[in-house]
Amino acid sequence: MYRERLLERIRAMELNPLERGEQNASGEIHSITEHLIRMLNTRQGSTPIQDDYGIPDFTNVPGETITETAREMERVIKSVVQQYEPRLANVKVSFNPVKDEILALRFKIEAVLLRDNQVPVSFETVVNSEGRVDVTG
Repeated sequence: MYRERLLERIRAMELNPLERGEQNASGEIHSITEHLIRMLNTRQGSTPIQDDYGIPDFTNVPGETITETAREMERVIKSVVQQYEPRLANVKVSFNPVKDEILALRFKIEAVLLRDNQVPVSFETVVNSEGRVDVTG
C-alpha cells in the first residue's frame, strides 16, 4: 500500500524525479491529515464518483441532547474514516468536550498506521459552529 495519495506521488515525482524512496511516518501522517480535512469538509452527495464520500450536514443531526448528537457524530466520523482512509486501522473516535467552548465540538481520532510497525496516531478534530471541520495530527 502507498504512503501517499496518487496525486501527491505524482506531484513529488515532478518536483524531484530522482527521489522515489520510501516516505517516513511524519510525511504519511501529514498526507493523512490533509485527506481527513478534505474528506470531513465534503458533504455526502456532493461528489460525482461516490455518493457516500464525506459527511452529512452536521447541523441537521438528530438528537435531543449534545451527548446523543455527539455519539451520532462519532459514529459517522468513524465510519467515513474507516471506509475512505485505508492507511489507518483500529479507528476510534471519541467526543472531547471543552468546558468553556460552546460553539465547537471536539473529537479525537485514534488509530494505527497500516505500515510494518503499526505506528499509533492521534488527530484532533474540531467542528465549528459553521460546520467547518479542522484536523490536526
